[in-house]
Amino acid sequence: MKSKNPLPETKPIEAPSTSPVEHEKGIYNHKKAAIHFAAAAKSHLNAAKHHEEGNHDQAATCTVEALGHAYLGNEAQKDDVKNHSLKV
Repeated sequence: MKSKNPLPETKPIEAPSTSPVEHEKGIYNHKKAAIHFAAAAKSHLNAAKHHEEGNHDQAATCTVEALGHAYLGNEAQKDDVKNHSLKV
């Protein structure tokens, strides 16, 4: 005996087709985020190296630089999410 699904049958949600301009903006946002996250990683590694060498002031400078790049990477991601969100 088959149990009946109490929920109404629905069709999958399809993302709207994007214009060439939106497509290019998406590519730009992905690249921008990746560049900033790579720079943040590099700055964190430099901060660790400076700490190991006892240069704590320079390590602090690198840490602040890393946080700035991480923030900018997150902003690029937010822009990309807006670009991908469904227009309901």
